Amino acid sequence: MAMRYTLKTFGITRDILGGKEVAFEMEGVKVSELKSELMLRFPEMKTLNSLFIAVNNTYAEDDLVISESDEIALIPPVSGG
Repeated sequence: MAMRYTLKTFGITRDILGGKEVAFEMEGVKVSELKSELMLRFPEMKTLNSLFIAVNNTYAEDDLVISESDEIALIPPVSGG
């Protein structure tokens, strides 16, 4: 059964996914599965040096199980000086 997540995007991930908040449906329930699905559907994501995922305002490990009610944020690499 597909789960429906709301992804908050920042920086380049906003450009790649096309919005500030994006509804995203997939079969998986782990952060690692979310990353894999993002790379599959949005190949441009593979060009990022890194991609952090925060769940409920905390950086998430790949094996964390996510639910539809979680706040999920995509945090791309940040450059600056």
